[in-house]
Amino acid sequence: MNRNGNIISRLSFLKTSSAASLSMMLSNSFFSTPQSKMIIRRIPSSGEMIPAIGLGSWITFDVGESEDERTPMRNVLKAFVDAGGKVVDSSPMYGRSEKVIGSLAAELNVADKLWLATKVWTSGAKAGKTQIDNSKDLFKKWPALIQVHNLQDVKTHLQTLRSLKEEGKLKYIGITHYQDSQHDELAALVKSEKLDFIQVNLSIRNTSAENHLIPLAADKGVGVIINRPFESGALFQAINNVSLPAWAKDLNISTWAAFFLKYIISNANVTCAIPATSQVNHLRQNMAACLEPLPDIAARKKMATYFAENAH
Repeated sequence: MNRNGNIISRLSFLKTSSAASLSMMLSNSFFSTPQSKMIIRRIPSSGEMIPAIGLGSWITFDVGESEDERTPMRNVLKAFVDAGGKVVDSSPMYGRSEKVIGSLAAELNVADKLWLATKVWTSGAKAGKTQIDNSKDLFKKWPALIQVHNLQDVKTHLQTLRSLKEEGKLKYIGITHYQDSQHDELAALVKSEKLDFIQVNLSIRNTSAENHLIPLAADKGVGVIINRPFESGALFQAINNVSLPAWAKDLNISTWAAFFLKYIISNANVTCAIPATSQVNHLRQNMAACLEPLPDIAARKKMATYFAENAH
């Protein structure tokens, strides 16, 4: 994956927009209206409620300690919390992201407002336990959720995570992957293991997870977190220079980011989507998708059709 693929493609898309459109996207007016309510979802295993849009950290939070590097991410995290955001997802795989999230949350005094999720990404029980302890120390608290990243040594780590949950240190455990080819294995584990969450890829263009995996998770009482909602920015390239349909306004949609995200969370079995960004204006576009109303089934089909007919 191109390290800056998501950011570059999205910025390129914005640069092709008209000045008036860009001005609208950067304003707060589209982002919050008095009558808008945040879309929240119930975690099936507990009943806890979380916002349907969270914040990913792949690439974006993997920055150094200089102010030039830290300031954009500090601003993104502050804007996220100010918008009512809670769920922040990370992983030891993401370089310095856990450290940066923990440090910035402490600086901003928002650690208690965050619902942190991370992953274990190694082999062997001892290495897994060491990695989990390190994540906790970097966050400066236990995350709410730890997932086995990309199913690596999944049986070993699930045993460790289950023990931590039984000890009361963890609230939730889960598994993740980002490729369609692993959906069958994810489904098998949903059937055989007691899980709180799966994390899986889904977008308006790639809906294979909705065929079997996401309905299965719903049947088993497992929450669903969505990664790659923009396909690492490729969706913005695909729809470049195409205007939103006029009827998008009826759904409180003013940007393609909100269009793509509202399509995803209009699946009632999706608990949360986690787009990543290093830009405050992009963060605001993403969080605007967490405001009512949601598309119904007919509108959802209409959105998919419009994208398919206009994407390049």
